[in-house]
Amino acid sequence: MTKDTITTITIAGANGTMGSLFRDKFTEIGCRVTGLDLPYTEEAIRDALADCQLLLLCVPVTAMGDVVDRFKPHMLDSTILADVGSVKVGPMKAMTERHDGPVVGTHPLFGNVIPEDFAPRVAVAPGRERDDQAAQQVCQLFADCGYESFMTTADEHDRAMAFVQGLNFTSTVAFLAATRDIPSIKNFVTPSFKRRLDSAHKMLTVDMELFETISEANPYLQETNRKFMTYLSLAAGGDLELLTNRAQWWWDPSIR
Repeated sequence: MTKDTITTITIAGANGTMGSLFRDKFTEIGCRVTGLDLPYTEEAIRDALADCQLLLLCVPVTAMGDVVDRFKPHMLDSTILADVGSVKVGPMKAMTERHDGPVVGTHPLFGNVIPEDFAPRVAVAPGRERDDQAAQQVCQLFADCGYESFMTTADEHDRAMAFVQGLNFTSTVAFLAATRDIPSIKNFVTPSFKRRLDSAHKMLTVDMELFETISEANPYLQETNRKFMTYLSLAAGGDLELLTNRAQWWWDPSIR
């Protein structure tokens, strides 16, 4: 353990899905963790932030600014302010505008249940150039929990997540909505189509509100939707071989 090791952590939204996950993980590795949740009382906030090295916001991206405003009067300049949201541009702007100390955006690319064949990774973005050291401290904290981290920027993150989460959601919604035009389609379900339905089920039932929120908050989603429509137009024009070859870059490293 070094002087840069994060050992004192406050989690806002500690009773939520991700908040409770990290509260338990950080406690397991020996950190002193204080959990805060609604209603945030002045006394609880003051006590929790008195000697806090890291304030981790596990709150909805739409609430980020309001939560920081509530905590700001009690925050130390040395406290690292971080979040775990699925969108980075807007929330990180809200954090850097309100906190003069170090700001680090993080996005754990997993939920509270991690599949056995999936290596959990965390995207980490410094709020400003001067926040690089704080970002490295946060990376080490996640590494101590068994999570691999990689550095990114808010823009790079949101452009990628506009595809991975945003377009994945909007294209799935549009696709399944279109299938309703064939009333008898349920009689023709194949194993591969069922896998797609199974994958979409949780997204469109349990997690629908979450996906709607993060999709609307991503500044690059509409641009990504338009790009997808361009490729869909190629498919409609019969250029399937071109699209298939381009899509195979996921599995063939020789394709650029």
